[in-house]
Amino acid sequence: MESYTLAAHSRLTDDPGPVPGVLNLEQAAKRNHNFRTVLWTGKHFQLTVMCIPFRGEIGLELHPDTDQLIRVEDGQARIRMGKNREQLEHCHCLRTGDVILIPKGTWHNVFNTGNRMLKLSSVYAPAQHPRGTVHPTKADAERGENPRFHFPLG
Repeated sequence: MESYTLAAHSRLTDDPGPVPGVLNLEQAAKRNHNFRTVLWTGKHFQLTVMCIPFRGEIGLELHPDTDQLIRVEDGQARIRMGKNREQLEHCHCLRTGDVILIPKGTWHNVFNTGNRMLKLSSVYAPAQHPRGTVHPTKADAERGENPRFHFPLG
């Protein structure tokens, strides 16, 4: 069975899933300069990295059928979450190494509160984006999936 390591891939935009693999997630997140890059897509979950600019945010969102785990790989952030988009009653300050657990159906937004780029990793279960998706900017993500980077889900 084939496997891969991040070192074997010159670009972060290669999504080799669902083959087994090993990577240094912190290094991958720090190397990523796109708003969102899908690193690996399996049958039951997906791994992405994100880069949020100074004073930027992911944007208020809800995944009705997907649980999500977000880890702060580098930087400082604030998360706001709640069952109602008008009442985000959970607010937490975050720093490198902190993890956010977001059950499906929960409104959430992550804000960069540091003085440099915020580097995040995110696990979606099940997968949220088509395999190989890259959104260079938040505007690209808001326009929808970029077909130039699409591959069928594995």
